[in-house]
Amino acid sequence: MPDISLTTVVLLCLAAALAGWIDAVVGGGGLLLLPALLIGFPNLAPTYALGTNKAVAITGTSIAAVTYARRTRLDPALAARLAGLALLSAGGGALFASAVNKEILQPLIMVVLLGVAAFVVWKPRFGTEATGREVTRKRRLLALAVAGIGVAFYDGLIGPGTGTFLVISLVAILHLDMLTASATAKVVNVGTNLGALLVFGAAGTVLWKLAAGMAAFNMAGGWIGAHMAVRKGSGFVRAVLLVVVTALVLRLAYDQWWS
Repeated sequence: MPDISLTTVVLLCLAAALAGWIDAVVGGGGLLLLPALLIGFPNLAPTYALGTNKAVAITGTSIAAVTYARRTRLDPALAARLAGLALLSAGGGALFASAVNKEILQPLIMVVLLGVAAFVVWKPRFGTEATGREVTRKRRLLALAVAGIGVAFYDGLIGPGTGTFLVISLVAILHLDMLTASATAKVVNVGTNLGALLVFGAAGTVLWKLAAGMAAFNMAGGWIGAHMAVRKGSGFVRAVLLVVVTALVLRLAYDQWWS
C-alpha cells in the first residue's frame, strides 16, 4: 500500500461511515467515497480507487441488506434473481472500467439525474406508498433488464449513484414504495459490489489493508442508516433521495467543468 498519513486514514474512515449511511438510506455513497479515495491517493491509478471503493462498500451494503430483509416486506425471490444477474453484469462492467471516457459519460449521467430529480419533485407521492397494482411478468423482466443488467453494468464501470438509480427504477417499474425499493436495491447492490470486486481483486487493484479499516466504519454507517430508514419510512427516504441526487449533479458538474 502507498504511504499514507494518519490524518488521511482518519478522514477516509469518516468518509466511509457517512457513505455507508447514505448507501443504506437511498444509495449514492460512492458520490462521497470514490472522490475521497481519489483525493487521498492523487498519484494512484483510478482503478485502485474503484477497486478499494467496492471492497469497502460491500460491507456496509451487506449489513443494510440484512437489516432491511428482517424489517421490511422484501420479495426475497425477486431480490435474489436481480442480485445474481447484477453480479455478472457488474463484473462485466468492471472489465471495461479502465476504458471509461469521463468526458462523455458524466454529462449523460447529469442529464439522467436531473430528470430523476424533476420527476420526483413533480410527483410528490412518487414512492411514498405502494400502488397495490399487480406486477406483471413483463414488468419483472423489464426490472431484470434495467436494474439487474443496465444499472449493474454501470456500477461495475464507474459506480457513483448506483443505489439511487436502482431505487428509482424499482419504484417506477415494479410500483414499490421507496422503503421496499431501497431494501431491494441493497440486496441488488451487494451483487453489483461483489461482481465488480471479484474483477478488481483478480487484477490486484484493491488496497486491502486500507479497505479493511474503512469497512468497519462503512458497516457502522450502513447499520445506522438502515435502521433510520425503516423507522422513519418512505417519506424520509424520498427526502434523502432528492438531497443525494442534487449532490450527485453538483459533484459531477464540478468534476466536468471546474476541477
